[in-house]
Amino acid sequence: MPVTALLSAKSCGVTASALALALASKRPSLLAECDPAGGTVRAGFLNGEVGAGYGLYHLAAAERTGPDALANAFANHLWPMDEAGHRKLLPGLTDPAQAAALSRTWPSLSEVLHVLSSDAGYDVLMDAGRLALESGRLHPTLTPAPLIHRADLVLLVVRGTEQSLTLARHVIDPLRTELQERGSGADALGLLLIEDGSYRAHQVAEALKVPVLAALPWDPDTAGYLAHGGRPPRGYGRSPLLRHARTGTEQIEAAASRRRIQQEFPARQANPQLAGVMQRLAEQRGGGSRG
Repeated sequence: MPVTALLSAKSCGVTASALALALASKRPSLLAECDPAGGTVRAGFLNGEVGAGYGLYHLAAAERTGPDALANAFANHLWPMDEAGHRKLLPGLTDPAQAAALSRTWPSLSEVLHVLSSDAGYDVLMDAGRLALESGRLHPTLTPAPLIHRADLVLLVVRGTEQSLTLARHVIDPLRTELQERGSGADALGLLLIEDGSYRAHQVAEALKVPVLAALPWDPDTAGYLAHGGRPPRGYGRSPLLRHARTGTEQIEAAASRRRIQQEFPARQANPQLAGVMQRLAEQRGGGSRG
């Protein structure tokens, strides 16, 4: 199962999108709120049920003790988002000032998330928040850079509007370069389209030169409930957002699988000598048919 990072050039529904994908997945899922600017799910979707005693910040102290302590703390700080406990949340920071303490924790947390994905079969979604750059690189404090580097897929969340595409154009090249030089490869980058605006998926992909790997409909009632909590809207379980999110998780899994296969079985480089032999054989066959 993939470890997928979601981020945006500006506030663009990353958290609601990641939450929809986690809740709609057919497999066990985890949403890790890793936005250094702070998490919002505990105060929003969970209506304040989760106190500050749970969450990402507490992993920093455990990591300093050792990998076993980190693994135990990670398990103890997950919060169930459904009655069966199949959808879990790692609540995010309650104060952006806590972000600096996590700089050495991100690499170890990345290892834990990948183990959860590969060994336990979880869909792991990371809310990486708003993309912050410094001198053309991922900002070391304002982004969870090690998590983004190691993600199986990195999805830039965009809307089908001119404003959103304009903002995305400015970050795509630096992000692609970052993934190529420090991450798992430039081909990890894809788009998650929120279908709000006049641009369709093929137009967005053409404009940004990045493939749209999944799309979610513009469903303000359901998105508002995921973002702010309260009472679920009528027909919430059958809402367009959750139905398409279920399809989206399958599309994301398929994209990650294709990428994994391409990495394990890279295309063979052309052999000039073999190409020459094949050309001569083709010419002889053509000459024989004329005779």
